[in-house]
Amino acid sequence: MKITHLFFLGLIQCFTANAQLDPVDYVNPLMGTQSLPNLSNGNTYPAICRPWGMNFWTPQTGKMGDGWAYTYTAEKIRGFKQTHQPSPWMNDYGQFSIMPVTGKIVFDETERAIWFSHKAEVSKPYYYSVYLADYDVTTEITATERAAHFQITFPENEKSSIVVDAFDKGSYIKIIPSENKIIGYTTRNSGGVPTNFKNYFVLVFDKPFTSNYTWHDKILEKDKLEKTNIHVGAIVTFKTKKGEIINVKTASSFISPEQAELNLKNELGTSSFQETLENSKKEWNTVLSKVKAEGGTEEQLKTFYSCLYRATCFPQKQYEIDSNGDVIHYSPYNGKVLPGYMYAGTGFWDTFRALYPLLNLVYPSINKEMQEGLINDYKEGGFLPEWSSPGFRNVMVGNNSASVVSDAYMKGLRGYDINKLYEALVHGANNEGPMDAVGRKGVSYYNTLGYVPYNVKINENAARTLEYAYDDFAIWKLAKALDRPNKEIKLFEKRMMNYKNLYNPAIGLMSGRNLDGSFPANFNPLKWGDAFTEGNAWHYSWSVFHDIQGLIDLMGGEKNFTAKLDAVFTTPPVFDDSYYGSVIHEIREMQIMNMGQYAHGNQPIQHMIYLYNYAGEPWKTQYWSREVMNRLYKPTPDGYCGDEDNGQTSAWYIFSAMGFYPVCPATEEYVLGAPLFKKVTLQLENGKQFIINAPDNSEINRYVEELEWGNKNYSNNYINHFNVLEGGELNFDMTSSPNLKRGTSAKNYPYSYSNSK
Repeated sequence: MKITHLFFLGLIQCFTANAQLDPVDYVNPLMGTQSLPNLSNGNTYPAICRPWGMNFWTPQTGKMGDGWAYTYTAEKIRGFKQTHQPSPWMNDYGQFSIMPVTGKIVFDETERAIWFSHKAEVSKPYYYSVYLADYDVTTEITATERAAHFQITFPENEKSSIVVDAFDKGSYIKIIPSENKIIGYTTRNSGGVPTNFKNYFVLVFDKPFTSNYTWHDKILEKDKLEKTNIHVGAIVTFKTKKGEIINVKTASSFISPEQAELNLKNELGTSSFQETLENSKKEWNTVLSKVKAEGGTEEQLKTFYSCLYRATCFPQKQYEIDSNGDVIHYSPYNGKVLPGYMYAGTGFWDTFRALYPLLNLVYPSINKEMQEGLINDYKEGGFLPEWSSPGFRNVMVGNNSASVVSDAYMKGLRGYDINKLYEALVHGANNEGPMDAVGRKGVSYYNTLGYVPYNVKINENAARTLEYAYDDFAIWKLAKALDRPNKEIKLFEKRMMNYKNLYNPAIGLMSGRNLDGSFPANFNPLKWGDAFTEGNAWHYSWSVFHDIQGLIDLMGGEKNFTAKLDAVFTTPPVFDDSYYGSVIHEIREMQIMNMGQYAHGNQPIQHMIYLYNYAGEPWKTQYWSREVMNRLYKPTPDGYCGDEDNGQTSAWYIFSAMGFYPVCPATEEYVLGAPLFKKVTLQLENGKQFIINAPDNSEINRYVEELEWGNKNYSNNYINHFNVLEGGELNFDMTSSPNLKRGTSAKNYPYSYSNSK
């Protein structure tokens, strides 16, 4: 009797039901997959991959070109797709698919689509299995960084087939029967690539083909072994016995067909499916076990490790290893093959906030590679990307590469050309790019007036101003660390205070400001978009990460400030969608969460809960962080409260569950909340452990009575990154009622520029 991996995994989980599982086995890659364009519960897909791997694989339920490649509510699978998609809104590039069929040969994606059930589906980061009902076929997948191993179990059949779909927009396929091999390339992309972009792929089968077909569009040609057209594919057939397994090993390369073959050889070679699966599982466990959570419910552990999985997927490695063992990459900026690292698939507007700080704390060696990749981005593209997929994409606002670069250096990363990156930051800060989302749109206004005006036909002007001001702070911090000329330092120090120019005393919030210095009449703080990016004044007014004290002063002091924070949750979730002309999904996600104007499903407000620590009411941070974790995150297909966004929304949960959050990247501080678990252990790359203990933690005990660090009472509302790196234990005494005295003195508040002089 054949024991499938599906059975094997179920057996293992039965034996371990009463014991703590490996971290990876708490992960549910289906978390967030029950999403639609008008309502996101994550907008994720189940990625079968390695951490930060170049190629992911996913079952494909959506049509070719549909960014929603896999949705939990779908009933049929069309294929198993290699994907590099960071977001359905960005869509995919370099994709092709594999699909087994039996009986009649079908290759059109709709005709070959087949029923499946989640009851006959296993989804793990390192393994995926599903039963394709009408074909009586079980497909299993495991992966490496640039390759994948399929194990396909067929029924007894005279004509069992495997369809390879190279997708449209220009593709090539060739069958090589003598080598049981198919090669080809796909050019399908969604932008951000040069004209010579190709993803070269190779597939090797462990059984000879009984017949061969290529196809293009709707035309099938028997024994035609090679085809180039707009949309091509191949079909190879086999005579199979009941339960016969056909193995398919596949890899790809952005560089050349030869490199694709090399990637296959280097990463799969002669390995069996089980060996690759075990190696993948081991690698995931190594990465996920850097943060060990204990003393929570099973649901909390599943949520935690599902979030950590998402936080270690993107950005993807865009580099490959050549025959000499050297790191090389195809540049999506100039179309050349060049030496060195490159990563792709992230938007800094989202990920500068918590994802990159998480990398700097837990996975700094990976972020060092990413920083080296940014140097190559700048050299090859002329600017740092703000959204890469794989090259420049014209979406979102801000110049937040400044935060990503500065935070890494300020958190101690070294061994790369930081001066070249600083040059890139200054260049981006003083120039408009070849597209709106690179450099700074409206920079001439910003540098002369101190803000981007509301009435000069530059969209989302207030958001740009606020983000540029914070980015100038990040550059200022780096400039001081690099001992740049004093005039240069002073320039960025001045500009980082530009946020003050947008405070509108008439509404007590930030707003757009006209060219003549006036504020727009009847400015509506509930209006989404317009002056802001995917949010309104209630969301963006807190985007003064570097100078919360300055914001407190603008709002009239601590009591007014905390009252305004409270009002975020008590103001009804009403909105003005006139800028968009319809209710965008971010609005709907805020509206239905029953938390007032708090819109955790989008990034601008995600740090706001932690700002009570700057104004003497830290217990409200403790309350609301637990509320958000409990109410807005679940390890289920509808488990997020908006777009997951390449690890950012997940990283918020990881930090918050540990009990602290990086409100202001490019400083050394994390602002305290309250931990979710009884114990979390950080295995730091320097070999030391940092342990967060909260033995009395419970659903009721969500407040911090006292804090002890190094056997001493600790009264501050923040902790220091470099102190964490020294290891040790941070002990939380948790209680059911708030301590209204702890952390209420200004000397205990986190960093603000206004208090640092």
